[in-house]
Amino acid sequence: MGSMNTKQNDPIEVLELALQGGITCFQFREKGVASKQGQEKFLFAEKCMKLCRTYKVPFIVNDDVDLALALNADGVHIGQDDEIASQVREKIGKDKILGVSVHNEEEAFLAQKAGADYVGVGPVYATSSKEDARTPAGTKVMEQVAFQYPYLPIVGIGGLTKENLAPVFKAGGAGVALISAIASAENPQHQAKQLRAKIDRILERESPLSEHP
Repeated sequence: MGSMNTKQNDPIEVLELALQGGITCFQFREKGVASKQGQEKFLFAEKCMKLCRTYKVPFIVNDDVDLALALNADGVHIGQDDEIASQVREKIGKDKILGVSVHNEEEAFLAQKAGADYVGVGPVYATSSKEDARTPAGTKVMEQVAFQYPYLPIVGIGGLTKENLAPVFKAGGAGVALISAIASAENPQHQAKQLRAKIDRILERESPLSEHP
């Protein structure tokens, strides 16, 4: 989430409500027209990070490796048009989280070879949160990546809501990344709680130890 994703609401308040609702990781994504820049962006990111630390939730910076290093963030997430994953791994060291957006098996192979801790696969569905989003791919690529690299955690990205996230986990996903579904919600805390409960139910059904068929 970034300051542009919370409509008229205070983004810091929205983040705290989401944290109270049970989000397990936060990615700082300050992009787009009228987004914060320079020192203003740094101070905003620092406030978000401090809040995440209070709730013991990992704070990851999207794309901006220099900002992640300046903040001593928990990690960084990069896309295919950003810096090369292996170079980013060298910059941030082996102890920071590295996430990479991938769109096919070859990109997933290169990401895990470069030391990615997880990959984001998508867009699963059409999304309004990214101006440069690619054509929706559904869960087919996710299934292929999960089959080829069973120990590489996959996060589904793009157009996900409480109603349509189940296929991500059935395809082998380990988690989901959402912006609008929480940041634009009337009650982010309630929405995050509902999403968390829905995911827990899905994972219980998908577990090989589950008694459910």
